[in-house]
Amino acid sequence: MQFNGLAWLFLGVPTSSSLLYKEEFEKMKEKAPENFRLDFAVSREQTNEKGEKMYIQTRMAQYAEELWELLKKDNTFVYMCGLKGMEKGIDEIMVSLAAKDGIDWMEYKRQLKKSEQWNVEVY
Repeated sequence: MQFNGLAWLFLGVPTSSSLLYKEEFEKMKEKAPENFRLDFAVSREQTNEKGEKMYIQTRMAQYAEELWELLKKDNTFVYMCGLKGMEKGIDEIMVSLAAKDGIDWMEYKRQLKKSEQWNVEVY
């Protein structure tokens, strides 16, 4: 069966030499640009426009509005794994976006977890 959805990978590492499967992911993006998006966050080598280190949540903040629109769909699934601090940063982004729509992010996130659309494995 042909995949018609969108898979969007945010991959964060301290240095670009730590990027695993970079070439493979880039080939996937090249083959199916409408179905696979790829964003790297390299904390010791990249900064955002404010000069802040580029962590996962910093990179995601650049796409915050688009990500929020996706999260409002019932066919969006999030799989987050990595360092625990990342989750707090992502919550901080989503709180204000959800509030614009009159939604309490933490409650909404609980609903996403209950429907198995928000899956987190952090340590």
